Amino acid sequence: MVKFNVRRGLFLSHLLVMLVGLGSFIVISKIYSPRQFIVQLERMEHTEFFSVRSVKTYLVKGFEITWNRSTFGAAIAGTSAAGLFSYWLSKRITEPLRKMRQITQKFAAGQFDERMPTSEIPEFHQLSLSFNRMADSITDIEQRRRELIGDMTHELRTPLTVMQGYLEELADGRLEPTPETYYKLAGETRRLERLVNDLQELSKAEAGYLTIDAQPMSLQPLLESLVDRLSEQLPEELSLHFNCSPDLSQVLADRDRTEQILINLLGNAVRYSDEGKICVRAWHDESVVWVEVSDTGIGIAPEDLPHVFDRFWRAERSRCRHSGGTGIGLAITRRLVELQGGRIEVESELNQGSQFRFSIPRVH
Repeated sequence: MVKFNVRRGLFLSHLLVMLVGLGSFIVISKIYSPRQFIVQLERMEHTEFFSVRSVKTYLVKGFEITWNRSTFGAAIAGTSAAGLFSYWLSKRITEPLRKMRQITQKFAAGQFDERMPTSEIPEFHQLSLSFNRMADSITDIEQRRRELIGDMTHELRTPLTVMQGYLEELADGRLEPTPETYYKLAGETRRLERLVNDLQELSKAEAGYLTIDAQPMSLQPLLESLVDRLSEQLPEELSLHFNCSPDLSQVLADRDRTEQILINLLGNAVRYSDEGKICVRAWHDESVVWVEVSDTGIGIAPEDLPHVFDRFWRAERSRCRHSGGTGIGLAITRRLVELQGGRIEVESELNQGSQFRFSIPRVH
């Protein structure tokens, strides 16, 4: 089937309307006028006053009558044909727009399941594809918004319930106001603060509001500094190892954001490892520098790996709550890596440990 191009179609439609009207006029005049003129001549032959002298007058009068009738008929036929053709063409052009208007009204009412049908007209076909992609994006955003609200409600409920329980028992006198009780309340307050801060950070990252000041820098001093600081805080059951290529290339990165990525990954490794070792490695290839943080902790089940970087996802919820995680750190980490032009990967085996690695563009 021949594709209908709107620009060319509108031009051809106006041309066709003109040709239909003109063609109808010519055809009807060509067929109808001679016959009608003959009829007029036959009528004049039967008149009493028909003579050569009066032929001219009767011929002119007959021609005028014939011309007027044929012109009127041609105008009616041409106008009807042009009107029908214009109606068909306008309906074909406006139908996708009418459908789109109906769908947008449903979208405004919160119904996101409608989609634009494909069209034979290339311009409207592309418009339908773009509209459907936008609709899919809106649907995904709405779904993520609902999930985020649900997750936030769930996360906020736990510390608030704990705090409410302690405060009610303190008010009723069933619980002694000991320093330990206040320390627990302060801990839940800090957890709420971390959750709010992480949510704000994630919101900025996903909206593109986080500024990235990428500058040439060396990763090795930053890695050594973080490893030294973390080594002093680890329990005796955990050991930290660092392995870096001696000729590690400089990278084009934001130092503060890169440090935040490393802190999130190292903190995640410590959180899920009661004993064993944590290893930090750095190396480069032709275009990027890779940094890997591996641990010998609880690991991640294969079915959970695709969700590692989703917000509020946890490999083991109860344990993570106990350690104070918010479930947003890895989502922020992925976004920070992507904003700097890199990518992040994960490999893991249940009860064997996990390896998180991310890349940053090299300075050439």
